[in-house]
Amino acid sequence: MTQNRNDPASLPLAGIKIVELHAIGPVPFAGMTLRMLGAEVIRVSPPADPGLGVNMDSRFDLLNAGKTPRHLDLKNAEGQEAVHQLLADADVLLEGFRPGVLERLGLGPEVLRERHPRLVLGRLSGWGTEGVLAPRAGHDINYLSLCGALHAIGDADKPGIPLNLVADFGGGAMHLLLGVLAKLIQRGISGRGGVAETSIEAGTIGLTPLFYGLMAAGRWSTDRASNILDGGAPYYRVYRTADDRHMAVGAIEPKFFLELLRLTGLEGKFDPKRQNDRNAWPELGELLAQAFATRTRDEWAADAIKVDACTTPVLDFIEATRDPHNQANGWYTTDPFPRPVEVIRFS
Repeated sequence: MTQNRNDPASLPLAGIKIVELHAIGPVPFAGMTLRMLGAEVIRVSPPADPGLGVNMDSRFDLLNAGKTPRHLDLKNAEGQEAVHQLLADADVLLEGFRPGVLERLGLGPEVLRERHPRLVLGRLSGWGTEGVLAPRAGHDINYLSLCGALHAIGDADKPGIPLNLVADFGGGAMHLLLGVLAKLIQRGISGRGGVAETSIEAGTIGLTPLFYGLMAAGRWSTDRASNILDGGAPYYRVYRTADDRHMAVGAIEPKFFLELLRLTGLEGKFDPKRQNDRNAWPELGELLAQAFATRTRDEWAADAIKVDACTTPVLDFIEATRDPHNQANGWYTTDPFPRPVEVIRFS
């Protein structure tokens, strides 16, 4: 495995101090990412377990690994003042409470601006600050369901659940990080901090413009599993192999589709000019399914890696850590157990 680790002293956020108020999902993911970029992260938790999320032994809690834990009761003046002491030389405060909670704790933006004018406050709610759902609880699946994304994912008969990668991490955490880093850049110019605020729902909506454009252009249907990118197109689909494993096919462009036909032995048996003829999709899907069913996943993978057919084996999490390509790039470690390491490199 390639050991191409970043030098901690040279990381771009070395010297930056983050205070993260106890939350689950996207806020600790954002704190983890900032720590991997070199920041010091102090995680402030209540004295008693608040009973949020999935209970996990701290040895395996990778989202919070490497953070400095502090236990403070923010409901009393002593705990609030202790937070202010932490913020005296901090650069960022991350919070993921429901709207209004930070204000009720005496730590709202006006108070923070007065006492810590250079502080950047990163705020992430679930549903946003307005509307009937603003004070309500939710999880990834709920945010996905209300923004149209869950309806678009899955088989024709019902939506599929894409873990909590889309709303929590891709939507909420990444937009929170973008806002916080943008405010830090602005602070470097103006000398003053400020607020970067979004929500998991808003961040997930922010991932979907492509599909609204495709709908407006007449290229996307709200019928699930009937489109180019949702498994409707036979050249963008998962196929079962002879050993009951799967190969993923993403041969969208005509030149890659031709390679797919060659790889699967269908060259001359299917007219490549009919790639996007929806009337031909059932026939093409059946031909590809029959072809992939003749060999094992690893047999297909060994040939697919030699050509640009955009065809790859479907690996489980543990298989992914052992994959030669992933190992060559050093994206995983096995110490003390299989897990990802930093995926952004700096020089």
